[in-house]
Amino acid sequence: MDVDIWSDIACPWCYVGKRRLEAALESFEHRGEVAVRWHSFELDPQAPAEREGDNAAGLARKYATTREQALAMLAQMTDVAAQDGLEFHFERARSGNTFDGHRLVHLALAHGRQDAMKERLMRAYLVEGELISDHATLRRLALEVGLPEQAVQELLAGDAYAEEVRTDEYTASRLGISAVPFFVVDRSFGAAGAQSPEHLLELLRRGWESRRPVASGAAGEHCGVDGC
Repeated sequence: MDVDIWSDIACPWCYVGKRRLEAALESFEHRGEVAVRWHSFELDPQAPAEREGDNAAGLARKYATTREQALAMLAQMTDVAAQDGLEFHFERARSGNTFDGHRLVHLALAHGRQDAMKERLMRAYLVEGELISDHATLRRLALEVGLPEQAVQELLAGDAYAEEVRTDEYTASRLGISAVPFFVVDRSFGAAGAQSPEHLLELLRRGWESRRPVASGAAGEHCGVDGC
């Protein structure tokens, strides 16, 4: 059974959703017969290599609120993530373009290391404060998860897997996906947002038993083009 997930590397709810899916899979009776595949989704395709200013200030501008209220929003998100075993550090985050990171995730798929690459990039951005548009950083992270050095160097020097990223995003548009994470089980039905492990487990069980048209179902917390 296939589980396809659209997400962005710089999306905190996507990282929470990843952990919750992992928890659901731990309880799923047919875990060994599930293939998880990550698909690209850029929350801000026009993002510069690195934005100036801190995340709280940017969040305050986006929602037309105060910096103090933005800090409270980030703190609340940090608390929720902690319940799923994640230690977010928004004060360290260096916001920037994620396109090349998504290309690396596609390269990792070709080498059987996609989940490890996705995990490493999310941790680098949301926990460690790495700039994930920086090629030296991306090269180091890719080698950490075992990707071939020559393949990584060639990707970063050219445009390999750019078309695959754009195809993922085009498919998301056709499916009506405007916020992430978004889970599609067995190409039949889906769920939007960082659903609870219990809901995702039920989704997996339904997918195992039957095929149904794609439907959003209940919406959990998510990040959209206007913010998280």
